[in-house]
Amino acid sequence: MTISRVALLAITLVAACANAEKTGRYMIDPPAAEKRLPNKLGLTELREISLPQYASGQEIAYQTKDGALRSRPDQIWADDPARAVTLVLAGQISAVSGATVVAEPWPLAEEPQRRLEVRVEQMLARADGVLRLSGQYFVSPVADGAGRDVVRRFDLVVPIEGEGPGAIAAAQSRAINLLAEQIARLG
Repeated sequence: MTISRVALLAITLVAACANAEKTGRYMIDPPAAEKRLPNKLGLTELREISLPQYASGQEIAYQTKDGALRSRPDQIWADDPARAVTLVLAGQISAVSGATVVAEPWPLAEEPQRRLEVRVEQMLARADGVLRLSGQYFVSPVADGAGRDVVRRFDLVVPIEGEGPGAIAAAQSRAINLLAEQIARLG
């Protein structure tokens, strides 16, 4: 076989294995939030959210009854999970409170008043039918130091309604919405 035939055979085999129609891509897509909380954050820069390794991968992780975390290569997130969660959380906090929360890097001429950092310890679709989102967030004043540092823990549990990756994505979206409300309250 010549090199060109080997290359053509290799390309054909790879194309046959990577059937995009069999791969499901799921988005983090919370419901539209309405402003109902006071603006306690003003102009805030949200640093990229820190996720555990199993939650930062492209495949959607879930826990099975034996306690193991599993995933399937044909059920993946539509975007990089850390980027998606960061952008969605910034948008939800802004929508619910009227604050201007923007993911880093800060794009505006006027400097942010605060910096928000979220460290997720657990974002897991558990075997008992709930999604648990837990960790800590930090709000600190920028530059002149006006205001105070805020450090809060969060531990949110949302039922997974249905089965499969679509149900996991919907539960994760609801959990992020709840986290946005908690952060907007600084509670």
